Amino acid sequence: MIPTLDELKAMPVAQQPVYDDPAEEAGAVERLRALPPLVFAGECDDLLAHLARVEAGQAFVLQGGDCAETFDGLTANAIKARLRVLLSMSLVLSYGGQTPVFTLGRLAGQYAKPRSSNDETRDGVTLPAYRGDAVNAFDFTPEARRPDPERLLRAYHAASSTLNLVRAFMAGGFGDVRQAHSWNAQFVRDAHVHRRYERLAGEIERAIGFMEACGIRDESMRAGEFFVSHEALLLDYEHAMTRVDFRTGLPYDTSGHLVWIGERTRQLDGAHVELLSRVRNPLGVKLGPTTTVAEAVGLAERLNPRHEPGRLTFITRLGAKRVRDVLPGLIDGVTAAGHSVSWVCDPMHGNTVTTGGGYKTRLFDDVSEELSGFFDVHQALGTWPGGMHIELTGEDVTECLGGAFELGESDLTGHYETLCDPRLNRNQALELAFQVAERLGALAKSRRREPDPVDW
Repeated sequence: MIPTLDELKAMPVAQQPVYDDPAEEAGAVERLRALPPLVFAGECDDLLAHLARVEAGQAFVLQGGDCAETFDGLTANAIKARLRVLLSMSLVLSYGGQTPVFTLGRLAGQYAKPRSSNDETRDGVTLPAYRGDAVNAFDFTPEARRPDPERLLRAYHAASSTLNLVRAFMAGGFGDVRQAHSWNAQFVRDAHVHRRYERLAGEIERAIGFMEACGIRDESMRAGEFFVSHEALLLDYEHAMTRVDFRTGLPYDTSGHLVWIGERTRQLDGAHVELLSRVRNPLGVKLGPTTTVAEAVGLAERLNPRHEPGRLTFITRLGAKRVRDVLPGLIDGVTAAGHSVSWVCDPMHGNTVTTGGGYKTRLFDDVSEELSGFFDVHQALGTWPGGMHIELTGEDVTECLGGAFELGESDLTGHYETLCDPRLNRNQALELAFQVAERLGALAKSRRREPDPVDW
C-alpha cells in the first residue's frame, strides 16, 4: 500500500517548499492526480530489464541532461540539441567501448532542485531560495520567489511536451545510427574532437554498408527507445503521479521511468525512501563522500529487499580527490551484505567550485579524473563500472573550465546560462565520451578471456 500524502508528510521530510495557502496546494495536487500518466508501467519494466544487464556487467548506461530544466527552455531546438548530444555520446561509447549502451535522459521532470539554504539574501534583502521552476521563479522579487503550487501543473505539462517531442524524434528515425553524420552537422566545433567523431561515424557507415550489402537488415540500428529520469524531490508531485498499473495491480511513479533519491533526502526513516520503496520503478540513490557502508546497505535493504536485478542503482558523487578512497569500501560493503546493484558515477556534483568572481563552475579535468578513479576502483575490485551521470547541454555554454576549448575563468562571462549548476557544453561532453570509451573498450577487451591452454 502507498502511504497517503499526509502520512508521508508526518514522517521526517526534507527539501519541501512551504506554501502559504494549503487549500491552493491541495487543489493543485488533486488536479494533478486526474491527469494522464507521463510514462507507462511497461516502459519502466523494459528499463528494469536493461538495468539488469548493466548490473550483470553486460551493458553501460549513459544518463545525462540539464541540471535544472526551465519552462522558458522548453523549445524544440533546445530539446533536439540535448537529444543530439546524448545520441552522439552514446554512439561514441558503444562503438569505441565495444559495449551495449543505452541512454537515460535527465529530462522531462528535472524541474525542482534541492538547496543548501531555505533563503537567499542579496543587499540585505532575504527571500525564499529558488527551488526550480516547479516551485518558484528565479527573479529575485517577493512575487517570483513565492512557492506557487500551480507550478506543479506547469511542470507536468512541460514534461509532457518534452516527452511528446522526444518520442516523435525517435519514432521518426532521428535515433537511427545511420544519422550519425547529421548529428554532427554544425555540432562539434573543436577541430580535434570533430575529426575523431567524423572518423568514427565513417567507420560505422562503412560497416553498415557492408552489412546491408550482405543482405543484413538490423532493426536495432533504428534506435526507438529513450528513457527519462529525474530526482523525485517534490512529494506533492511524485505522490500525485503514482498510479496503479491495470495489468499487475502494482503502483508505479508515472512521472518518469527511473526516479532517484538525492543525497539530501536519502534518510532511511524519511518520506522519500518510504514512498519510493513502494513503487515498482527502477530506482536510483545518490551517494556522497560521507555515505557510510551501513547507510548504503540499509538503503539497499529498504529499496530492494527482494534482490530484484535492475531495481537499484547507486549513483556515486564522491569528488575526484576522494573517489579512490571512498568507493572501494562502499562496493565491498554492499557486496558483502549480499546486495547486487548497478554502480554509476556522477562526476559533476562532487567537483563544484566557486571562482573569485562568484561563479559556480567545474573543472573538466576534475570531472575526467573522477571517472578515471571510478574505473580504476572497479577494475581493481573486479566489479563492473555500470555508467556515467552527466549534467550537460546541447548549447555552446561556457560554464565548466577546461576541455576542448581550454576555457578559462575569463570565459565564464561569455555564455553562462545555467540557473543552478554548471553544465558541460556539447564539445566537452563529447570529448568526455571519447575518454570514457577508451576505458570501457579496454575493460571490455580484458574481459574477453582467451581459452585456457591445453595441458598436454
